[in-house]
Amino acid sequence: MTIENKIVAITGAGRGIGRATAIHLAARRARLVLGSRSEAEIASVAGEIETAGGQAVYRAIDVTRPVDLEGLVKLACERFGRLDVIINNAGIGPLSRFDALKVDDWNAMIDVNLKGALYGIAAALPVFTRQDGGHVINVVSTAGLKIVPTMGVYAATKNALRTATEALRQESVKNLRVTEISPGFIDTTFADAAIADPDIKAAILRRKQELAISPVAIARAIAFAIEQPNDVEIGSIVVRPTAQD
Repeated sequence: MTIENKIVAITGAGRGIGRATAIHLAARRARLVLGSRSEAEIASVAGEIETAGGQAVYRAIDVTRPVDLEGLVKLACERFGRLDVIINNAGIGPLSRFDALKVDDWNAMIDVNLKGALYGIAAALPVFTRQDGGHVINVVSTAGLKIVPTMGVYAATKNALRTATEALRQESVKNLRVTEISPGFIDTTFADAAIADPDIKAAILRRKQELAISPVAIARAIAFAIEQPNDVEIGSIVVRPTAQD
């Protein structure tokens, strides 16, 4: 049961859950391959890891482009010789009511939250098949477990990914592990810029101040799934504040 020397690729690694997970796994002596739209952010995360004595490489990616996910996986194989884990973490949440008709936002969430994760799976599976082993971790959300107003499309994308994850788990061969992680209210910048409606944004930020927990809680859950023996699969983990409904 170890994380040391595991090669782990993470999308959305520049901030929030992705950043916390990268730093936590690096402290456990994993070797990180970081992807994010912001090269400056992931360069900063990689620099922090290397300053602490860890190993990390990075590449600016857009998860809506399959070729970018293929490039991230290729980077892992070129620099470290293999890929052990891919964490499909990138996600956006421009929340709104349906009658606001934010169709462009709906499409963006489908492209990033669902299709982006599917592209990550498609990029990693050939490598995992060749290696006869690997681990897919998809970050979903408790928004798909309790449906509330303004989160309809966001929750739908996360539940679609939840369904795909379970199908992949059932299709998996002996040495391919599949895990879904469902974060609850986490203290990130998720709502700071993405939500246009001032009332919805204020409500989310107020709720965050009341009960949000550190993204390190999700990082620890991800580490727990990774560190299990190869014949042990942690299929689903829900991590939320104790005060969350």
